[in-house]
Amino acid sequence: VYRCGFAKSQKAYDKAIDELTEAFDKLEALLSKQRFVAGDQFTLSDIRLFVTLIRFDEVYIVYFKTNTRSVATSPALLNYCREIYQMPGVKETVNMAQIKYHYYCSHPDLNKYSIVPRGPDFERLLKMPHDRDNADAARKRKLSLESE
Repeated sequence: VYRCGFAKSQKAYDKAIDELTEAFDKLEALLSKQRFVAGDQFTLSDIRLFVTLIRFDEVYIVYFKTNTRSVATSPALLNYCREIYQMPGVKETVNMAQIKYHYYCSHPDLNKYSIVPRGPDFERLLKMPHDRDNADAARKRKLSLESE
């Protein structure tokens, strides 16, 4: 993400966005097959990915020019974010207004006038129900049928 946003040449940006897009697609595929980054266990890797993904649509797409993908249009990633956001105590730690203000106002080279775009209200999407329990049960049934 940062390599895209702070690229000093088109070549550097193109390389960074290609690598980011590939990583994004790998995560979408991975999380469509398993519940968390490391399988069935919620780990620090999930927390780190979550804090990146909740910033992606509201900040990174615009600010760092990472517009080849979005969490809102990636079913597995969106459901993953919804599940974590809805875990007890998590949503209280997400302050999208502060996140946006911090990014859009802390780099005058990228945003000279510190204008904070309104954005798509990604947090509204996080409040919608996730279906990860159903998806997890379906994955387990499929695995059990394959092993028979």
